Amino acid sequence: MIYLILTFILILLMIGAAIYAIWQKDLLYAVIASGIISLFLSILFVILQAPDVALTEAAIGVALTTIIFIIAIRNTVRYEDEHDKKVKKKEQLKSAEQ
Repeated sequence: MIYLILTFILILLMIGAAIYAIWQKDLLYAVIASGIISLFLSILFVILQAPDVALTEAAIGVALTTIIFIIAIRNTVRYEDEHDKKVKKKEQLKSAEQ
């Protein structure tokens, strides 16, 4: 009975983290939420007595995929930063014209 309750709690937490990842505007937070989903999934696999699948999910899903996405996000220009630079440049041109 306790395993059933724990399974439902983990599934609800996974759904909540998935909704958070979808609605999040910042990609870094969305990737972290995706890693948390993988962590909950690996715990669920341990409860379902599949430790080999749980270790694989923890290694690939939580660690490797999250790290690769974070590195990719870090090496790209964020839309917000690019937009802010354009706005500042327009403001500087307007002030220089006056």
